Amino acid sequence: MSSLNQALCAALDRRQDLLAELHQQGTDCYRLFHGSQEGAGGLTIDRYGPQLLVQSFHQSLERDALLQLHEIVNQQLGLDSLLVYNDRSRGNSRIDREDTVYRADEAALQDLIGHEWGLNYRVRGRHAGQDPLLFLDLRNARGWVKAHSKNKSVLNLFAYTCGVGLCAAAGGASEVCNLDFAEGNLAVGRENGLLNPQLPTMEFIQSDYFPAIRQLAGLPISQRRGQKLPSYQRLEPRQYDLVLLDPPAWAKSAFGTVDLLRDYQSLLKPALLTTADNGVLICCNNLAKVSMDDWREQVLRCAEKAGRPVREWTALTPGSDFPSTDQQPPLKTLILQL
Repeated sequence: MSSLNQALCAALDRRQDLLAELHQQGTDCYRLFHGSQEGAGGLTIDRYGPQLLVQSFHQSLERDALLQLHEIVNQQLGLDSLLVYNDRSRGNSRIDREDTVYRADEAALQDLIGHEWGLNYRVRGRHAGQDPLLFLDLRNARGWVKAHSKNKSVLNLFAYTCGVGLCAAAGGASEVCNLDFAEGNLAVGRENGLLNPQLPTMEFIQSDYFPAIRQLAGLPISQRRGQKLPSYQRLEPRQYDLVLLDPPAWAKSAFGTVDLLRDYQSLLKPALLTTADNGVLICCNNLAKVSMDDWREQVLRCAEKAGRPVREWTALTPGSDFPSTDQQPPLKTLILQL
């Protein structure tokens, strides 16, 4: 047996208790192999319901090696999963849609449904974007929101495909607003809503983060010298009981720059002001090079300066399907009681 196959078998053994727990809570979307920590850097193997998604980020997998991994997972977990392999090792991390190593079965590329916390989610192994439609390392945060959103107004910032909003709705939130720049992301969020018809409807706002959050916070929208700002949706100032801030590592627009390394404060301050008194702000930072201790101190200082001091904070770590040998996982999540 190859060293890669041995590493996968060991990873599956370590997850036996976790997978039993996840299945009991209605979850069949999780990471089965976290290569950077389990013996094969740049390789991830994720289950999304009926689909097994294998992704390589450093070098391509040979066809035979890939099919062996698929067979091991199916045998050890008693599955008949549909295989999708995305080679993201070439140019800008985009998926090679020519699929020269392995051509996925058409059934694997259909619109499928995965489950997390008893909710239905749209699954597409390949789509117009480059990332899966549900980020699995945020599962514990979504679960926390589901358990703590009853009768609360919830604002889901950088909502992506609105998994947090869906959990808030399932948790009994009085209202849920999902805000994201990309209409394609919100379209999947709407699909997720339709896949769970028992839940109340959510609100969707397509907008750049900066004009939207600054209006909600009652702050002016600054114009760069000599530049005319694009049009943007007008919003009234208001606050929410529970706010989730999960920005990408870096993004730039005419309204501002998202930079988790150098300027988290410009994202955080208006989000703090949009959180109600005695409310909760959940903030995330997914940059591996940022330490939790340094980032937490930065967050607490920013809250103090903004006049919204944190009464209590809790750190939330990803599930054990995302192991971290140094106890410093890339995704860092803080739950701030204001």
